[in-house]
Amino acid sequence: MFTIQEVTPGGLPADRIVREYMVDVASRWHGRPATTAEVDRALRDEPYDNLEGTTGVLFAAIEDDRAIACVGVRYVDGIAELTKVFTLPGHRGRGIGSQLLRTAELACQARGITTIQLDTRAELHEACALYERIGFRRVDAFNDDPYSDRWYRKVIDPGLG
Repeated sequence: MFTIQEVTPGGLPADRIVREYMVDVASRWHGRPATTAEVDRALRDEPYDNLEGTTGVLFAAIEDDRAIACVGVRYVDGIAELTKVFTLPGHRGRGIGSQLLRTAELACQARGITTIQLDTRAELHEACALYERIGFRRVDAFNDDPYSDRWYRKVIDPGLG
């Protein structure tokens, strides 16, 4: 059984799960296990220290005192951008990602935000399938992130929490 909690960037549960996310993503990118230096560089290139307060929020699914999944929401110009969406491989298929994304939507609704978007890569099959299953639609590129080749957006009703 897991719980979903808001976690603080820089705190132990957050840093551990985000690092595991970066290991997974960097390893897929390189087509081999990522080195510590590559993961460290990815963490510098994609900081998440602003996922708190007025600029964002970071949620983690916690089981047995360990973060097993995460999702970040960054608030930018009235739009919510999802980032660091990840579930440890051994915990996939349990609905954790769906519940985390629903928690992120509720946080957006509480702020009156009606548009959620994200960018990703097509090779992250599990993530793309999840986004499409819960109502995200593919859209044209809205940024020039060199690591992305797929963009999604979802419009939500801010009054339905």
